Amino acid sequence: MTPIAGRLLLVVNDAEFFLSHRLPVAVGARAAGYDVRIATADGPGVARIRALGFTHRPLPLTRSGTHPVAELRLLIALYRLFRAERPEIAHLVTIKPVLYGGIMARITGVPAVVAAVSGLGFVFLERGVRAALVRRLVAALYRVALGGRAVRVVFQNPDDRATIVRVTGIDESKTVLIRGSGVDLATHVAVPRPPATPVVVVMAARLLRDKGVREFVDAARRLRERAVPARFVLAGDRDPGNPTSIDDRELAAWRAGGLVELVGHRTDVPRLFADADIVVLPSYREGLPKVLLEAAACGRPVITSDVPGCRDAVTPGETGLLVPARDAAALADAIERLVLDPPLRARMGAASRALAERAFSIEGVVDAHLRIYRELRGAVP
Repeated sequence: MTPIAGRLLLVVNDAEFFLSHRLPVAVGARAAGYDVRIATADGPGVARIRALGFTHRPLPLTRSGTHPVAELRLLIALYRLFRAERPEIAHLVTIKPVLYGGIMARITGVPAVVAAVSGLGFVFLERGVRAALVRRLVAALYRVALGGRAVRVVFQNPDDRATIVRVTGIDESKTVLIRGSGVDLATHVAVPRPPATPVVVVMAARLLRDKGVREFVDAARRLRERAVPARFVLAGDRDPGNPTSIDDRELAAWRAGGLVELVGHRTDVPRLFADADIVVLPSYREGLPKVLLEAAACGRPVITSDVPGCRDAVTPGETGLLVPARDAAALADAIERLVLDPPLRARMGAASRALAERAFSIEGVVDAHLRIYRELRGAVP
């Protein structure tokens, strides 16, 4: 049977990331009549993608590798993928699919492209001469990848959009703002917390310096010295492929110090947050972090950095508190304020849930993507 709406090919760096951040969009597109195909690096999530009834195509893709031979192999694989699949729309997610996939989509004549810039990453955070040169190269690749006529570039916050428009010169009319990947409000529910002590403070993130993990641990140390009645839980794993990953030696020191409870990566985020009183993410920059959307849906007050992406997930003073990035002292003060004020935590938690219902539902995110697909199909001659 010929699909009503044509073939949609989603290219994502990692199968697990697709499942956690883009699966609802794929399911919604399939329900709307698209023949949906998925291309990711191989990994444990591929079996589930196929079990859900999607055709999966493997790619030789690593998130942070830069070896010239490996990158050339990926470019060739993307060229062959687009030639074989011949999608009406290619939806490219994360930096390598966007840059390399955007270029290969133009070369192979893919009629329409959606490029999802879900964050600018450490390339735009690092300092120094080498980082500046890499940013210039990335900006040049963006200009080529996003230079087609039937292209929509999806951003999660206005700062990232302004940066890419400035460094690439792309027409702002090609850009769309969608606030995050959405959250399932039916599975993420607000479970009331008793005003008991110690208050549980949770950070859930990959264990990267750029996520503010060290500041979280430092804040825990400061508050222990002040005898503030709080437990600190750090949920997440190292990411050896990322140059800012925390190393094993530092993790061992944290375990030995007993300042934080290291619980590893958790897939049961609603349960994790149901057992929490405060959710913290002191990241240096984000797209729009899903963990903050999940915290809001679970009715938890948030403390996060006043940086692009993070601040876009919070109504300051109503659903949570903003602190300067890289500032453990300010983070500790904000945590202490909420720990010692249960009524404020309750008010902010209720406001967080209302914000999630108003702005972050997964249904709204899926509908926004389907509108983009329809607009692009109408723009293709």
